[in-house]
Amino acid sequence: MSQGPVARQGRAVAVAEPPRRPPSRGRRGDRRFGTRRARLTLAVVVAVLVVVVGVVVGRTHSPAPPSPTPQTACTVASTTPGGSYSITPTQAQNAAIIAAVALRKGLPDHAVTVALATSLQESQLLNLSYGDQDSLGLFQQRPSQGWGTSTQIMDPNYAASAFYDHLAQLSGWQTMPVTEAAQLVQHSATPDAYATWETEARSLARALTGEVPTGLTCHLDGFSGVAPPSSALVQAAATEMGSQLIGSPVSTKTGWQVASWAVAHADNYHLDSVSFGGWRWTVASGTWASISGSGAGTAQNTVVVT
Repeated sequence: MSQGPVARQGRAVAVAEPPRRPPSRGRRGDRRFGTRRARLTLAVVVAVLVVVVGVVVGRTHSPAPPSPTPQTACTVASTTPGGSYSITPTQAQNAAIIAAVALRKGLPDHAVTVALATSLQESQLLNLSYGDQDSLGLFQQRPSQGWGTSTQIMDPNYAASAFYDHLAQLSGWQTMPVTEAAQLVQHSATPDAYATWETEARSLARALTGEVPTGLTCHLDGFSGVAPPSSALVQAAATEMGSQLIGSPVSTKTGWQVASWAVAHADNYHLDSVSFGGWRWTVASGTWASISGSGAGTAQNTVVVT
């Protein structure tokens, strides 16, 4: 989760020398050759002087390079050693859907950690249209193994729901280590691989379930695609979370989950701001900031998007 090419300095440029013609015999030919050689020498000297002067002027008078523009990325706050880390807006949106489906199903936050670690290992939180054999989607589920049709599996909302349904059938999954629970659902050839992603998955789960307020921020250098109708956001929220929680009074933890969900969807739905609990995220700043003069009241317990 690529930088542009780095310019190389101090590289010599080879210039092909023009073919030399032998001078004609006799005194007249010698003079012509001497004159031509003098002219060529003078031209080379002048060219070298121009290059040298240009380099000196460029070094002494070139304007300072512009400050780098922050790249489009979402940052996940971490309470564990190693600090925060970044994911793409697409990954953030898929992760938010996974967390939202758990909220809809009434599952504890541990389920979200297991699901996120699984998706990070299987697809890097990308909705892949390919995979090993007939594996597809966020969790690389296989139609031939009864996970659903290809169309269903490619719907992140369906894929997350199917994963949780299988997880919930495991006895004692609530207290299982993340990698063990994930393996019992996925039956992977590399059963310990999910443990690699446990730290990232746990931090992301805390941000997306409301455990850590302002735990997810996104800096967007413009929006992707054409702006959808405003009703699309409302429909997505109700479908993924199970009810319309945007604009409705909610608890603090649920409110931060809904607010993080909205920030994660900001790129797709062209959201300019998300506010909750006296804080506001804006696409212009890419960060959460305290709302000056905000006080207690119903507005603070409501997620507002614009």
